[in-house]
Amino acid sequence: MSSGGEERDGVPLTNLDQELFPGAGATKRDLVDYLDAVRDDILPVLRDRPLSVIRVLRGQDRFMQKNLPKYTPDWVPRVPVWAEASQREVQYALCNDRRTLLWFANQRAVEYHPTLALAGRHHPTHLIMDLDPPDDGGFALAVGAARLVRQVLTDAGMASAVKTSGAKGVHVFVPLPPEVAVEDVAAATRAVGVRAERLDPALATTAFIREDRHGKVFLDSTRAGGATVVAAYSPRARPGVPVSFPVGWDDLDDVRPADFTVHTVPALLAGSDPWAGAMPPPQSLDPGLVEEGHTVPVARVAAMHEGKRRARARRDTTP
Repeated sequence: MSSGGEERDGVPLTNLDQELFPGAGATKRDLVDYLDAVRDDILPVLRDRPLSVIRVLRGQDRFMQKNLPKYTPDWVPRVPVWAEASQREVQYALCNDRRTLLWFANQRAVEYHPTLALAGRHHPTHLIMDLDPPDDGGFALAVGAARLVRQVLTDAGMASAVKTSGAKGVHVFVPLPPEVAVEDVAAATRAVGVRAERLDPALATTAFIREDRHGKVFLDSTRAGGATVVAAYSPRARPGVPVSFPVGWDDLDDVRPADFTVHTVPALLAGSDPWAGAMPPPQSLDPGLVEEGHTVPVARVAAMHEGKRRARARRDTTP
């Protein structure tokens, strides 16, 4: 087929037969076809959430795009968000419809990372734990850590849903009611992390500094506030173009991240939406988790102070 000249929903599509990126095992057409096929599943996850995407342009390193480029069509929904770090207003896209999704696909946007709060709001809609196995560890380690997190949540009377990250890790989600204070969500997430670590400190760690993890699964409790997390059904810019995919708790031991790719997922879905189906109703945060979490140091801040302390110690011991 030709490499360009096609159009869907008024969006011109170009260079469709180019490889998506070196080692992808997929073309740009495969990405467009995949996102179009799963649009009824991924759009509800993205809707009304400021969106960051990871794009992979030919001959360039992948990069995360937050601010919409100047050539973005006027019909792409957007929302201004003040960025404290850069002290400027960022124009984020809202990927609310098929046309916008196809435009992003044509821009070679492979990964979709929505915010945890809806546009104009400051209340996360979910408590999220990101379980990241060590570089030399496998998916089974992340699954074991996810079960620790589930046990903590169950003990606190909270139900959860789980998905592969699309890389080697696992994401655990707990839906929350409206208007939950971001500080309390962050605190509860930290408490879930430290409680899970206590259940099996040989498997899991909350150590934010990589060199302190010693081959354990990192229980990342920092997904709160202005953070993002890769969306369910989003492809990942990795060999084979795997997809972040919902998995039943009872099925975790029987799957591998490579089972879910842009080539396999449309047939697996077959008109269903397992992420929506697995998600329990919104539930209030357990007060005990919130109370304990407010006594747990914020990981990034603690790591920053520890890094400075170690740097001073090295300087003091250097002849």
